Amino acid sequence: MKTDILKIIIVDHNFVLHKDYRAYFKEFPDFDLKGIYGTTEEALNEYDAIQPDIILSEVGASDIRGIHSIRLFRKKDRHVKVLMISDKSDFEIIKNAFKNGANGYLTKPLDNKRIHSALNSIKYEGAAMSQDIVQKIISNFHVKSYTSFSERENQIVDYLCKGATYKVMAEKLFVTTSTINFHIQNIYLKLNVNSKSEALVKLQEMEL
Repeated sequence: MKTDILKIIIVDHNFVLHKDYRAYFKEFPDFDLKGIYGTTEEALNEYDAIQPDIILSEVGASDIRGIHSIRLFRKKDRHVKVLMISDKSDFEIIKNAFKNGANGYLTKPLDNKRIHSALNSIKYEGAAMSQDIVQKIISNFHVKSYTSFSERENQIVDYLCKGATYKVMAEKLFVTTSTINFHIQNIYLKLNVNSKSEALVKLQEMEL
């Protein structure tokens, strides 16, 4: 994803929160909030004029279920990043969000720090997930080795499931972040996923 100021749009049926979103983004010089909409249809109508880089879409958007709207946004631009926001943390909803192509999932209530951190994760790592969601997904994990992974890959999977960053993994394993990235890309390839969030969901499914 390009590294200059990114254009953002938000779809949230709760109009009370729209004022909060505008206030938050005044503190984000690296992200430009171009529009806030109550429905997916409204966002789609203005999509071509804005051409956003990242979309924050509420799971319970009133006109079209937010999860299914991901595909509609991707029809406009297959490269756009979609970050789902919701007051629900049910694993099936989360799984469906990522199966439909979400790049991240945040649970409400939100604040400026959580939103900015998630946007930065999307910008630099391509995915974002609330810590409570990470904990929910990894809570059922048991420390084990996956036969499809090498010893080093299993070590990285373990750190990945604990929410460690590339930098932390590199420091713990005494390698460079480039090496960590190389191994993670191999892990994604073996799991047939494209992001950390999808990998966590896939690993969770392997545990069931």
